Amino acid sequence: MKSQKLRISLAQINPIVGDLSGNTKKIISYIKRARKLKADIVAFPELAVTGYPPEDLLLKPQFIRENIESMHNIISASEAITVIAGFVDSNNGLFNAAAMISDRRLVDLYYKKHLPNYGVFDEYRYFKPGKRYPVYSLGGVRFGVNICEDIWHEKGPARVQSLSGAELIININASPYHMGKASFREDLILKRFAECGTPIAYLNMVGGQDELVFDGGSFVLDGKGNVFARGRQFKEELITVDIEVFRDKKKELSPKDKKELKVIVSKDESIDEIRIPSISYKGERPEIIVKKRIRMQAIEKVYNALLLGTMDYVRKNGFKGVVIGMSGGVDSALVATIAVDALGKESVRGLFMPSLFTSPESYEDAYRHAENLGIKITTVPIDNIYKTYLETLSENFEGTKADVTEENLQARIRGNILMAFSNKFGWLVLTTGNKSEMSVGYATLYGDMAGGFAVIKDVPKTMVYDLCEWRNAKEKKELIPERILWKEPSAELKPDQKDTDTLPPYPVLDPILKAYVEEDSSFDEIMKMGCDLECAQKIIRMVDQSEYKRRQSPPGIKITPRAFGKDRRFPITNRYKSY
Repeated sequence: MKSQKLRISLAQINPIVGDLSGNTKKIISYIKRARKLKADIVAFPELAVTGYPPEDLLLKPQFIRENIESMHNIISASEAITVIAGFVDSNNGLFNAAAMISDRRLVDLYYKKHLPNYGVFDEYRYFKPGKRYPVYSLGGVRFGVNICEDIWHEKGPARVQSLSGAELIININASPYHMGKASFREDLILKRFAECGTPIAYLNMVGGQDELVFDGGSFVLDGKGNVFARGRQFKEELITVDIEVFRDKKKELSPKDKKELKVIVSKDESIDEIRIPSISYKGERPEIIVKKRIRMQAIEKVYNALLLGTMDYVRKNGFKGVVIGMSGGVDSALVATIAVDALGKESVRGLFMPSLFTSPESYEDAYRHAENLGIKITTVPIDNIYKTYLETLSENFEGTKADVTEENLQARIRGNILMAFSNKFGWLVLTTGNKSEMSVGYATLYGDMAGGFAVIKDVPKTMVYDLCEWRNAKEKKELIPERILWKEPSAELKPDQKDTDTLPPYPVLDPILKAYVEEDSSFDEIMKMGCDLECAQKIIRMVDQSEYKRRQSPPGIKITPRAFGKDRRFPITNRYKSY
């Protein structure tokens, strides 16, 4: 067995959708860094030039042309190095492509074969699938390149390329985060290793894009299937490794391998081998130290996803800062803490908007928390405005009893005040509703749902407490006041109001919501979870009837396998009953 080494740099970058010039400059800067390390190859994520997902920007011919023009600048910058860069190619249709560039020359293009069309993905709307399985040869090492979903498929491009002689697989990705995704990816790549028997370099994008967060976490499997290099999660990084490839030069495709190739490659698909001229470096290469990464615990990953998603949404969209309605409750406490961690205390402003139903404890907790965070908080009472509303409506409401109407008026007054501060000072309003509330519609349209970005929209209420406790433990002090974590949740819109007046306790509610919303469990399956008939029917009815509200809510960060929005697309007008 003879061995050969290839030095590979994985550029785990944070592009901005549509910023073709900025993304190109970033790519070129990472090419320079990799060249300094004398890497043979530097790889960039899926659609690194355009950012991911570009969605209907792909329907603009000008956008496609300019994205291709950007590739010319990248080609010009590729002196003395091989570059793999994701972009959109136009060739009798659009293709999700990886350009193989070497020493200022475009060598080849690989087109993504398997186009995802589920959950948040909609690639069949834009792209045509590729039909080639190229294997490249550089410095005596044969390697295959494929894109994201391609490696999720058994007997997919990676298997074809390995049967065709590839001794290394490089997979470039824009794979968004949700809880458990990182471990799932590694398990999946281990399955591909067992199938292909080659080292695998898995490169993932990083950064926030609207509802999605790309968590990076790139890694490399060696020839024994061990992860010997791992990139950080939620951070940009250049991961450079020397990959050793072992092979027996005398080994050829067995009759079984040849037969399998015929089976998994259709008649109109092709297998190509393309040689890339080697670049000889003068002098010794700098030593590469592979850092050992300590994996984050699950709750820390969620917090970091929320932090990165918030930071990138605010900064990429050019807001000066954010404003948050701080009620003294746990949800607004978590959102304010994330905002300060993401943007810095100087970019976060709190508003406390009390009514006659607001408790003194809420005032104390909101102000103490703001002091702990080091942010400015302003009190804007709503009583006079509320009285004016009631007086204005009194003639029309005469003879009716006070109900949710009067409660929602208060929430909508607060929403108006927050939006006024947003308009006046250019601050983005961060809403504070959680997934439990959004699921059952326990929120006021144009009230506490009013805002630009919903940080914890996909976070169940029980997890809100877990995140607060984790953040306090990290701080090693009461950053979020302890009373906020143990007092009973209340909207404080009427005397002695508690969330449990309307909803089951959250430890009961959240598992049912997970089963119904995220796992599509049947009514019978939900009943087996220990929920009584009336309770189960009520929860499901509330979820189904609140679709019109959710459709009008601001975007929020996806952290569960199925978030509201692109992940879960239910009709508003819908008479189907699950119970």
